[in-house]
Amino acid sequence: MNQTTRTIGVLHTGAFLTSNFNELFAEILPDYAVANVVDESLIQRTIEAGHLTARTRRRVAQHLFCLEDLGVEALLVTCSSIGPAVDATRPMLEVPALRVDAAMAARAVSIGPRIGVLATLETTLAPTATMIREQATAVGADVTVDERVCEGAYEAVKSGDVERHDLIVSQGLEDLASKVDVVVLSQASMARSAELLESLGNLPPILTSPRLGVEALRDLLTEAP
Repeated sequence: MNQTTRTIGVLHTGAFLTSNFNELFAEILPDYAVANVVDESLIQRTIEAGHLTARTRRRVAQHLFCLEDLGVEALLVTCSSIGPAVDATRPMLEVPALRVDAAMAARAVSIGPRIGVLATLETTLAPTATMIREQATAVGADVTVDERVCEGAYEAVKSGDVERHDLIVSQGLEDLASKVDVVVLSQASMARSAELLESLGNLPPILTSPRLGVEALRDLLTEAP
């Protein structure tokens, strides 16, 4: 890597996410190169165990240390399910490490007290809901979080059936919409559904993490001395 290149390190748990994030980086942080690491075993093992294991936490930390050693200026982790491992590793890093869903959680708390969370994986619900509650506590807001899993949607998008994924997510959203002030689509893989869902009309704001996460990284780098 050219020593003069300003670089961001990005950790993904799905190869299908890299192109979407590369496009966002090209638009929002065009002066930075991107070093992508993809490790699908991180999410596979989390799904199998039903929670974030100690071994997976160590692997997340190892990936972040390796990216830091490349000389990156900041790190972004695009999978919400492994977010707590980022929090645990951050004190040992010398560069900022952001969870992609952090900015989305903060935005949701600023919109209203009734927050709906849609996920396509059970393992994503707890980290996202916990982050929202932590953001609310930090600003002194009283919120309720309504959590829903869109069963079968993750399997559909992994197999390439994006139409079925979007149908399942839209059904979950319609069921939740009248009960909340804002809906959070907790996984980056759900972001492509947002425009379709908004076309349904009469819905609360729908938040997705990729753009908000990259914009938060831009703001952090802009503020850095």
